[in-house]
Amino acid sequence: MKKNRQSTRLTGFDYSNPGFYFLTICTFQREHLFGRISSGSMDLNIAGKTATECWLEIPKHFPHVILHEYVVMPNHIHGIIELMPLNGIEKIPSVGAKNFSPLRRESNPVPFASPSKTIGSIIRGFKIGVT
Repeated sequence: MKKNRQSTRLTGFDYSNPGFYFLTICTFQREHLFGRISSGSMDLNIAGKTATECWLEIPKHFPHVILHEYVVMPNHIHGIIELMPLNGIEKIPSVGAKNFSPLRRESNPVPFASPSKTIGSIIRGFKIGVT
């Protein structure tokens, strides 16, 4: 039986707006890839530790992001991020990116591409870093 997941995104909402966002990022087919729960606590495996490291690196690649609470579970991650007003931050060059970096705006954007500095581009960068 195939589940039909509905998008919880608001139609027409600009996900680059400053504010707090609660995110849930699930593994493919909800496989338990990040570790296991043992005696009531989460034991991260290598993939779970990598996910944690990449999560904590998000502000290095997206300086307008502040991380708040997060938790890595066996098959998903919950986190609260805060997008700050840009106020010229977009002019700061990104250097030394280890796993991912923000996308640059192009004069001829690719159709269906998420613009840089949106929740979508941040999650995409995180997923690239983890995989």
